[in-house]
Amino acid sequence: MSAQVRPGWMEKPGPVTQVAKAVALVVVVLLICVPFLVILSTSLASQREVVAGGGWVLWPENPTLKAYRDILDGGIVTHALGVSAGVTIVGTLLSLICTVTLAYALSRPGVFGGRPVLLLVLFTFLFPPGMIPNFLLVKELGLLDSYASLILPVLISVFNLVVLRGFFQAIPEELYEAARLDGAGDLRVLWSVVLPLSKAALAVVGLFYAVAYWNSWFYASLYLESDHWPLQQVLRTYVVTGSGLTDTTTGEATVNAPQTIQMAILVIATVPILLVYPFLQKYFTKGVLTGAIKS
Repeated sequence: MSAQVRPGWMEKPGPVTQVAKAVALVVVVLLICVPFLVILSTSLASQREVVAGGGWVLWPENPTLKAYRDILDGGIVTHALGVSAGVTIVGTLLSLICTVTLAYALSRPGVFGGRPVLLLVLFTFLFPPGMIPNFLLVKELGLLDSYASLILPVLISVFNLVVLRGFFQAIPEELYEAARLDGAGDLRVLWSVVLPLSKAALAVVGLFYAVAYWNSWFYASLYLESDHWPLQQVLRTYVVTGSGLTDTTTGEATVNAPQTIQMAILVIATVPILLVYPFLQKYFTKGVLTGAIKS
């Protein structure tokens, strides 16, 4: 019996191809890691080293945490860090609760009004509201200059909703029927059957929400006064415009941020999300692809 001929794309790559892939991977890793190293090194360098290096330091001779002590002494950056953490935690929890319950309802066949609601949700995905209607809605609801304005307008992401709905639909129908026969209601089925089987999807969707809330700055610039700004908006003001802010604790204006202060704020704004990603990476393929393919 002759051996089965495999397509070319399934054959084992040759030595030249493997070397080329390794070189390309190393180049990509360097392009990603070197900028992070420069940012971290600059934040740990002294002002003299930064000036001597033309604004950037690859490896500080005498590392110091002075920049971090200056921005975490209870001033505007500390307050903004607390705002971002609070909005991210509360917003992620509320978004997960609302998205899970709506996705579960839309995933079950025979739900009254399920089809029109699903079409309405998808319509908002295809035709999102503009900035002015959003602002007028927030204003009429009395949410201006409140942290609720950073959460309620973006409480449910249609993409995350579709992913969870598809994941719930992929659960075997026999499990639902078995739970019904045992006398379980909808909430009991959701809590005892669906959620334990959906940990991968929930982890990915929760991370998507957390990253969106943590990195959000645009809505803060529209709806909040400067003394209520989250960390990303403070970062934008420090790094992009290079200007100082008014300290919420003293009421005094800060001086223009030097390069070390700017890079230290950038590190603080980036590290929390970077620390979370490795723990949830294993859920990405299973959580996203399963829901997307099924839907």
